[in-house]
Amino acid sequence: MEHTAYEVQTDARAIASRLPLSLGHRATSCWLTPPRQRGILVIAPPGVASARLCSANAADKKEIAPVQESSRPLAGPRYSLRFVVIAALFVTCLLVANIIAVKLIELPGGIIAPAGVVIFPLSYLFGDVLTEVYGYAAARWVIWLGFFCNLVAVIAIAVAGALPPAPFWQGQAAYETILGFTPYLLIASFCAYLVGEFLNSFVLARMKVATNGRWLWTRTIGSTLIGEGADTVIFISLAFGATGALGLAAPLPFGVLLNLILTQWLIKVGYEVVATPLTYAVVRYLKHRDNSDVYDRDTNFSPIVFGQEREAAAVGAAES
Repeated sequence: MEHTAYEVQTDARAIASRLPLSLGHRATSCWLTPPRQRGILVIAPPGVASARLCSANAADKKEIAPVQESSRPLAGPRYSLRFVVIAALFVTCLLVANIIAVKLIELPGGIIAPAGVVIFPLSYLFGDVLTEVYGYAAARWVIWLGFFCNLVAVIAIAVAGALPPAPFWQGQAAYETILGFTPYLLIASFCAYLVGEFLNSFVLARMKVATNGRWLWTRTIGSTLIGEGADTVIFISLAFGATGALGLAAPLPFGVLLNLILTQWLIKVGYEVVATPLTYAVVRYLKHRDNSDVYDRDTNFSPIVFGQEREAAAVGAAES
């Protein structure tokens, strides 16, 4: 029977611990090169219980303890608690930003921006971390998770606003003013979020392959320039230019809209630049602890994927 070979550059321990989970094949033994050596990972097809990581120099091979054999099919990858925490922070930043975005704030220098700019850029930072460490496919699921969590929040807020208030409660008007989302605002928020986040993840994943994992700062900032740019243009144009929502008597003039777009975009990009040292620290920590460093060389980049897809990944490569 044929074997499938994958070229990898990885920590030997990562293959030993993740092979059955990440590739879904049975394995009872594994040959490994010394850590951080390039080699060929040979995976036996289902039914053939063997797996070896062979270096160019056969003398380098070292046998390790057998990998526990599993006879049941594996549905997909398992993610660590650290992945769940990053995903939760991503969704939290998104939800909070969408709620507080109804307020316009004045920053130093007379700059006007939606209050969501205070926390929303963090969702892009966490999105960068997810794509950089776990790959586009993992980030895609988290992006959709954030979308549906936001939808649940919007429905809950709308239902609560539609219910009759208690006779002694005097806050109904204030509730509707702050949380009474208009259809245009919802469309603006959802469209901007999906387009911006998927663009951000796609650009970062492609740049990572193009740079062979080097110069992390170029892809975190570069992807933010494009993703946040699209997000800002779509949201500001629809929310403030096509409707008199958010307490405005009429749509804002074009000059004011342009100022809002450029200001918010520059603030978000600046946020990413300032947070670059933090991004480096988080990425380095997660790659080391989770033995994960996915390269999306053969990934299906469609935002919507049905059924099983083929995701190519080289796991554990250290950033250079």
